[in-house]
Amino acid sequence: MNTLKVSQVNTYIKALLDGSEPLRNIYVEGEISNFKHHQPSGHMYFTLKDEKSQLKAIMFASSAYKLRFMPENGMSVICRGRISVYEKSGEYRLITEDMQPVGIGSLNLAYEQLKEKLFKEGCCDQSIKKPLPKYPRKIGVVTSSTGAAVQDIKNITARRFPLAELIIVPTVVQGEKAAPDIVNSLNILDSRGDIDVIILGRGGGSIEDLWAFNTEEVARAVIACKTPVVSAVGHESDFTICDFVADMRAPTPSAAAELVCPDINSELNHVRSLQYTAELYINAYLDECTQRLSELTDFSPLADGDSLLLLYEDRLTVLKNRIDTSFVQKSEIEFHKFSALIGRLNALSPLAVMQRGFAVAKQGGKVITGVSAADIDKELTVAFADGELNCKICGVTNYEQ
Repeated sequence: MNTLKVSQVNTYIKALLDGSEPLRNIYVEGEISNFKHHQPSGHMYFTLKDEKSQLKAIMFASSAYKLRFMPENGMSVICRGRISVYEKSGEYRLITEDMQPVGIGSLNLAYEQLKEKLFKEGCCDQSIKKPLPKYPRKIGVVTSSTGAAVQDIKNITARRFPLAELIIVPTVVQGEKAAPDIVNSLNILDSRGDIDVIILGRGGGSIEDLWAFNTEEVARAVIACKTPVVSAVGHESDFTICDFVADMRAPTPSAAAELVCPDINSELNHVRSLQYTAELYINAYLDECTQRLSELTDFSPLADGDSLLLLYEDRLTVLKNRIDTSFVQKSEIEFHKFSALIGRLNALSPLAVMQRGFAVAKQGGKVITGVSAADIDKELTVAFADGELNCKICGVTNYEQ
């Protein structure tokens, strides 16, 4: 008897299955159950089942990352792959290389899944939308530099609001490189700090052409922008994930430019209307003030200004006369006081005494106050009111002796 080990049996069965041409590329339809997305490896483990049987399956990370949607329990799918055996457990399973939902395209399913996810997170709530600036000075544009969309934005901006400056970041908007390039362009404009609003858009196309605007990485970049973002992707009937998370959705790139840029002609007309209204109010106010001034001059003391001035003129005359009289009286009183003081000073003046016959004797420039103070050998000067006499002392008579 030829005895085989378990591992040998499993290896043999695996070789049979791997070598079977019909099992190397098969399509299996079933309902997903026991789905597990293992992290960090990225492998997906699940079971396909129908009403009678079930089949274990695995999708390795190298294939899983290409899926446009996230598989879920209860979802009906068609899986393409090959049958093989996991030798360690002896289980055969479907090595899944691709998966498509039954009854709906993978892109449509991925779109609906991401939309539902973002709505549940509140990323699409109107309460978090940022308002657009009324008069933008710098407008950022994320789009292809060669498409019709950028030309439409340029033309409409130049016509409606030439005061605004367009900052255009040429961006890949279709294909595998589109999503990361869009994210990079949004980050460049948002980090500048001087951009007032960003237009994110491109022209129309199929869902595959527009798919970059339905990816989660682009949606998260739009949500993270501090600058208001206007989504303008495709035609009016096209709705992308960016339309839901942006601060405002425009049906086309041309419509986005019209939303962002005010019409300068309308603004000028509005200014002229405000000017006309202001002039009306100012003229009406001036007329009212003129009328009030007329009433004051016609029905108040100001109406007969001459009489009012005459009244004050009479009062001024009376006051002037009273002041003049008081000044004269005061002057006379002060004059009499001054005269009395002069008389008293004259009575005490040596000159006045000398005019009555008295004289002053001096010797050596000094006044001689008595006989004993005089030097009989020297001349003596005798001062009178009208002059002086130079005298010699001939004798001395002392009254005290």
